[in-house]
Amino acid sequence: MDLSLVDLSPVPEGGTATDAYANTVTAAKQAEQLGYSRFWVAEHHGMADTLAGTTPEVLLGHLAAETDAIRLGSGAVLLNHYSPFKVAEQFGALDALAPGRIDAGLGRANGSPASDRALGTERHVENPDEDHAEKVEAVINHLYDDYPADHPYGDLSIPRSDAAEPVPWVLGSSTSSAAIAGELGLRFCFAAFIRPSFAVPAFEAYRERFESSRLADGLDEPEGMVAINAVCAETDEGAARQRAVAEASYQRMARGEVGTRPSVGEAIDELGGVPDPTPATLDADEWPRAISGSPETLADLLEQLADRVGVDEVMVQNVVADHDDALRSHELLADAVGLAGR
Repeated sequence: MDLSLVDLSPVPEGGTATDAYANTVTAAKQAEQLGYSRFWVAEHHGMADTLAGTTPEVLLGHLAAETDAIRLGSGAVLLNHYSPFKVAEQFGALDALAPGRIDAGLGRANGSPASDRALGTERHVENPDEDHAEKVEAVINHLYDDYPADHPYGDLSIPRSDAAEPVPWVLGSSTSSAAIAGELGLRFCFAAFIRPSFAVPAFEAYRERFESSRLADGLDEPEGMVAINAVCAETDEGAARQRAVAEASYQRMARGEVGTRPSVGEAIDELGGVPDPTPATLDADEWPRAISGSPETLADLLEQLADRVGVDEVMVQNVVADHDDALRSHELLADAVGLAGR
């Protein structure tokens, strides 16, 4: 099984975005050394006091200079906010900075009404799926210079290296995004840490709707990845303590407190105790929003969930209070899965 990481650049307690980005750089460099396949950064708006990951296209340029071999990408750039041509220019420039190792993770999401207004984003469009599919297709046509010569955009070009073009991925947490990925014949990554109950139906929709792609760098066969919130520690009980932060954060989100991250102690108090360790074997209809375990337990859990949706790669996201705990989790999991570090 291949492993990858997605990083939200959380702002540490008492810190700033500068500290958050420094931690993201440290995590990316560690991931490269440990043998993770790719390292993606996220896009969230209006929560800069807690999440500094607002502009993946900027942060990825810095990560390109700090790493040598690991694939870098967006998890995701939110296409509903932007022009496809501008997004393609950004990823073309990133490819020029990190030739042949850029992933263009393309998604969509609305933030708060205020942030959407500030971004100039129309919250309600007549055919949102059609609009998104058209934007994804346009990004790829620009990236690969694949418009016909007589097309209005046929004479446009973007900055590029002479290596392999950025690899497009459709990202989502719904069956509609999965269907778009399938119909376009593109790679699909499902965010199971957002809507775990939709993971299996989403991959079913992806495969049912899959068509051999007519787009540049499209696929003849489905190719997927699943993103899972997971934290690893030396013991199942220790990992469950770390997972308390994610569980409490999810409860806060349900109350409308988006983006906040308690300490381990605060999380345990809010939950009324330490969460039970994630069972070593999950029931067939059980997919927790966050999982935890010792290296052996967590490696088996990730394998179970990857098998359930028929993918060979898992992207790990975690919500922990301390950056050192996140780094230790990545280290333990890499060793458990047998990644070939540098």
